[in-house]
Amino acid sequence: MSLDKLTLTTCFWFDGQAEEAAGFYVSVFKNSKITHIQRYSDAGKESHGHEAGSVLVAEFQLNGHRFIGLNGGPSFKFTPAISFLDKFGEGGPVDSRQCGPVDSRQCGWLTDKYGVSWQIVPTALKEMLSSPDKEKADRATVAMMHMKKLEIVGLRKAFEGEDGCHLGLLNSHWLPLWFEELQKPLPDC
Repeated sequence: MSLDKLTLTTCFWFDGQAEEAAGFYVSVFKNSKITHIQRYSDAGKESHGHEAGSVLVAEFQLNGHRFIGLNGGPSFKFTPAISFLDKFGEGGPVDSRQCGPVDSRQCGWLTDKYGVSWQIVPTALKEMLSSPDKEKADRATVAMMHMKKLEIVGLRKAFEGEDGCHLGLLNSHWLPLWFEELQKPLPDC
C-alpha cells in the first residue's frame, strides 16, 4: 500500500475499560460513534486469560477520526508523552458544549479518568504564539507558562502588553464541561 492511501487508526490500550471509554468519548464529541465491538472467545484463553464474551476491542470514531480501544491488560499505561489536542474558540464553548470551571495541569493539560492526556487550547493561542511580532508572542508565551487553565482574556492582555496584567492572578473560567467529566474517577468495581 502506498503511503498516500494509508489510513491511520489510533489504538488505546486499556485494562478492561475499552467499551466504557469508547462510550464516554463518543458521548463527548459530535459526529462520533462506536463502530464495532469484538469479544474474546475461548480460543487462545490459555494465552490471553480473558473470559469468553468479554470485550477485546471497541472500535469508534470521534468526529471522523478512527480509534480502537484494546483491552490488553495491565501491562501498559498511558503517559503524557502522547496527548490529544482539543481547540476551542474565543468567547465560548466548543461545538455548543457547556463550559464550566475545572482543574488542570500546566498549560491546559489534563489526564482523564482513563489515563489519557488531553490539551485544551484556545484557537487564539496559536495565533498569538506565532505572531510575527516577537515581543508580543514572547509575552503570550510567558503568560501561558504561568497558567494551568488557559484564559483567553489573560493571554490577550499579556500579548497586547496591557498594564495591570499580573500573571500570577490569571485564572480560567471557561473550558469545556467534558474537561470536568474526564477528571472524575472511575467507580470502584
